[in-house]
Amino acid sequence: MAKILGSIGKATTAIEVYQRVISILESSRGAESKDLVVPLSGLGNLLIKEGRATDAESLFNRILSIYKESYGEYDGRFGMALCSVAHVKCATGNAEEAINLYRKALQVIKDADYMALDDSIMERMRIDLAELLHVVGRGNEGRELLEECLLITEKYKGKDHPSSVTHLINLATSYSQSKNYVEAERLLRTSLEIMMKSVRPDDSSITFPMLHLAVTLYRLNQDEEAEQLALEVLRIREKAFGKDSLPVGEALDCLVSIQTRLGKSEAELLELLKQVLKIQEKEFGYESEEVMRTLKKIVFYLDKTGRKDEKFSMQKRLSVLRMKYKQMMQY
Repeated sequence: MAKILGSIGKATTAIEVYQRVISILESSRGAESKDLVVPLSGLGNLLIKEGRATDAESLFNRILSIYKESYGEYDGRFGMALCSVAHVKCATGNAEEAINLYRKALQVIKDADYMALDDSIMERMRIDLAELLHVVGRGNEGRELLEECLLITEKYKGKDHPSSVTHLINLATSYSQSKNYVEAERLLRTSLEIMMKSVRPDDSSITFPMLHLAVTLYRLNQDEEAEQLALEVLRIREKAFGKDSLPVGEALDCLVSIQTRLGKSEAELLELLKQVLKIQEKEFGYESEEVMRTLKKIVFYLDKTGRKDEKFSMQKRLSVLRMKYKQMMQY
């Protein structure tokens, strides 16, 4: 009942039910009963979802204590509990502590042979830790974990298995963040080759690595190929999602950047930006940061094309948005 109430947005009632369940179990089976793990975990996850990670921390620490008492510190279940504590530490902003706990959890689970190396849960833990390491500026350590994910997938499922595409893209993203665009390009081309063997040429899933590759080629000043890829992404996404969809807006935004450097007509670029603006207004709202960034580009091209009347109204709207976000930052 508590789980269902939480899933339909009745968090306050769900929390009360979870607390009632915990109270009943404590009185009937004791404060260290393993039966408490499920409701404690459910309540903890709900509190995190509701932005109350600090309140959730004591619940996950309690689960850790129960598993330690029941199974010891070298059991895989204790490792899983460590992972939950790492997750809540991350949610409360204690990144370094979360990293240490994730590492310890992975080691305990591996040493206990609790689950296979290629298990999806283990894979998710490694990816979560890699993302966290990137956030705190330890990209090299994060990449080592992403490379481990790729090697494990290739070992258990084969080198060209579609499951490796996610890891190739994650690695490419990591290399792009460290400005190693050459290695990112290699990884993205490999991921694209694998996907082309497993899905139709116009499958929308193929556009993610394709657009990523277009951006990477743009960074490497290979604008002609980048443009062709961006145009192909646009064609596939328009067919799959519709011309006014957010994925199309993303592709158009990328295409504008590429075609700007290729010296395309300012009038054509302006029309593309207006289409991006229309999509962003629908998806993010008329006063979103995304809209503000696109308005800035539109004002620039309106000025260059001499459309002063149109520029004035857009400039006025941009000024209002800038003032709004300036006040928000000061606050």
